Amino acid sequence: MHPAPRALCRAVAAVVVLAAAVSCAPQPEEADKPSSAGKACEKGELATRTSGKLTIATDEPAYEPWFKDGKPANGKGFESAVAYAVAEQLGYGKDKVAWQTVPFNKAFAPGEKTFDFDINQVSVSEERKKAVDFSSGYYDVRQAVVALKGSKAAKAKSVADLKGVKLGAQVGTTSLNYIDGVVKPKQAAAVYAKNDQAKSALKNGQVDAIVVDLPTAFYITGAEITDATIVGQFAHQGGTPEQFGLVLDKGSALTSCVSRAVDALREDGTLAKIEQQWLSDAVDAPVLK
Repeated sequence: MHPAPRALCRAVAAVVVLAAAVSCAPQPEEADKPSSAGKACEKGELATRTSGKLTIATDEPAYEPWFKDGKPANGKGFESAVAYAVAEQLGYGKDKVAWQTVPFNKAFAPGEKTFDFDINQVSVSEERKKAVDFSSGYYDVRQAVVALKGSKAAKAKSVADLKGVKLGAQVGTTSLNYIDGVVKPKQAAAVYAKNDQAKSALKNGQVDAIVVDLPTAFYITGAEITDATIVGQFAHQGGTPEQFGLVLDKGSALTSCVSRAVDALREDGTLAKIEQQWLSDAVDAPVLK
């Protein structure tokens, strides 16, 4: 008998297994390396579209109460103030921010973006996440119904009361989704490219009511169509509350940095202060159930 070759084979196998285990184990020098995440978000030195500048986009016209006087760059209005607060958190002062016009629907359409982030009342959704990245939510929002005073729609007390009226909303919005998915009216919703067109349709009697976010509803009834009233707001539909998020290019290296900035502003109370300053009129409205 010759046991030596068999013992040799066992020894060789043990060495191979040991070598494999060592090669797969995390090496101390790799494990001790500091994370690069902090460096990637170094203030004022992000990998932005234009070095040393932060490019922010929104639609035109820029509506109140989100922007003031149609000028996103003036720092007035809720979203203008939020944009500059985020920029400051990222290390970019007002003089380092460049604004650009991008239509609402195009902001979250597939394709490479020309901005670092877009701020334009864009609700975060799983469908939109397929084409773009979103930051953490910077505003919790509800949708509301606006109708002319004394009209049939203005007397609605429930979602069921809205089924027989003609409703309108801007294309691609959560407002339109609420009409189609929550109200489910007998008549198909009228769809408009811009909120201005929806408001004109309401004034001209082409629709009985329009659906917009609640702060916009307060502005419309308080400053634009004074013979209109807020019929009510829709109840939260369950799950994660609807939130507006900043829109970024899909897979953007800035997404985590921008989300951290938004989270910091929420935690230190800055977002609440900005909301109180610019959206204080957007208080309770009747809930349509």
